[in-house]
Amino acid sequence: MNLAIKTNSTTPAPKLTYDVLIENQQDGTIKAILLGLPDCQGLGNTETEAIEKLSQSLQTRLKTAKIVTLEIEAPKVENPWLKIAGKYKDDPQFDEMLEYIEEYRRELDADNEAR
Repeated sequence: MNLAIKTNSTTPAPKLTYDVLIENQQDGTIKAILLGLPDCQGLGNTETEAIEKLSQSLQTRLKTAKIVTLEIEAPKVENPWLKIAGKYKDDPQFDEMLEYIEEYRRELDADNEAR
């Protein structure tokens, strides 16, 4: 398995977007939770305040951490159907078998329509 970590320290980091879950608490406060990082939260009296506190929490966390892009090359798996693809291309009975299948399907369709 090939694995590569991309870091780009020479250019400024692009703006990141995050999905945030906003929850009304029983005590009337609002909690903002960063999806994917549930321990990164903000609590406030308004949605805006909760999001601001969440943003501050995330910025504090990112001062001692970094975000990198991880690329993993998917393993190459051979399609099992390819092993038998074309197996019957030179079989003289293949066309006869296809005709049998088509006739059987027509019979099934006729039976289903009769019901």
